[in-house]
Amino acid sequence: MGKIASIEYFRLPPRWLFVKITDEAGNFGWGEASLEGHTQAVEGCLDAWIERYVGFEAEEIEHIWQMSWRTSFYRGGPVFMSALAGIDIALWDLKAKKLGVPIYQLLGGKVRDKLKVYAWIGGDRPSDVKTQALARKDQGFHSVKMNGTEDLGWLDSPTALHDCVERLKTVKNLGMDAGIDFHGRVHKPMAKQLAKALEPHYPLFIEEPLLSEHLEGIKALSQLTSIPIALGERLHSRWDVRPFLESGCVDILQPDVSHCGGISEMKRIAAMCEAYDVALAPHCPLGPIALAACVQVDATCSNFAIQEMSLGIHYNAGSQDLTSYMKNPEVWSVKDGYIELLKGPGLGIEVDEEMVRELSKNTKAWVSPGFIGPGGEIREW
Repeated sequence: MGKIASIEYFRLPPRWLFVKITDEAGNFGWGEASLEGHTQAVEGCLDAWIERYVGFEAEEIEHIWQMSWRTSFYRGGPVFMSALAGIDIALWDLKAKKLGVPIYQLLGGKVRDKLKVYAWIGGDRPSDVKTQALARKDQGFHSVKMNGTEDLGWLDSPTALHDCVERLKTVKNLGMDAGIDFHGRVHKPMAKQLAKALEPHYPLFIEEPLLSEHLEGIKALSQLTSIPIALGERLHSRWDVRPFLESGCVDILQPDVSHCGGISEMKRIAAMCEAYDVALAPHCPLGPIALAACVQVDATCSNFAIQEMSLGIHYNAGSQDLTSYMKNPEVWSVKDGYIELLKGPGLGIEVDEEMVRELSKNTKAWVSPGFIGPGGEIREW
């Protein structure tokens, strides 16, 4: 056993928040508490918990998780659960490193040796989509995810539906699969039409076809289409997930390990999904620590389907991606649509602490650019 000696956090480009926990013997672990556009709020929550948890036993991960949840009274939500995720992931990394094993060995052991993965592509024109999809194919990916549409209001032109179908067909013609992300931007009148238009072209899934606030709308849409419905990045605990499972409106659950309370809670969510015959496909357009944490859970889940990862061309040229802040970036090599399990102790990645400390000195918090509609109205980002 060893008591927590320090908890530190580091604000980093492009929009990440890393957490380091060190015990009195010098053992340490890394976590990620990234919450895009809300960095300062998460940091405030971490400040409060740093005062509280220094001196706690670092190996008592579940005790600290339950202390965070049950003694807070006001709990849940993206800020609280992202801060908790940073601490939880770091504690798992610390404990597994002390024992000299990957985290998945402490979660019951692996059920697979490699993981199917996909990456994001942008572009609103078929030519742009083709260029980016080919770049992903060159990286080793067989599957991608892309925008369903730049924007769809309550009642937009049917040509927008046609453009989305053409982008999907472009990817399929390259011999690749594609998930279509609606981003919760599409309102129900258009979402019904778009799902029907996409159906003959067999997308992997449609993601957030409506905002997660509209459970009944998602349920109604799920009964109108055979396309698998995916969602979950804006569900922050097993209690948030439960009504979607009970309503039978989700086929693929996409929890984000940095938004849903960390490894501990994502493992519990995965088990709930299995009971409802729902696949696990963790959301992760974030940093290497978050992805490594996802991999540890994915390795142990029989209902795992596919893992999102942000490699290389996800961000603007010259900015940070998965290979940043790491001494062993080769672990993210994609081959035939898969990555190998991480074999090192803990998370299985080696964080470049010197680089983390240097780049965190003057990093400003990332702010969402928002999304303005053609009439000047604010729409979903």
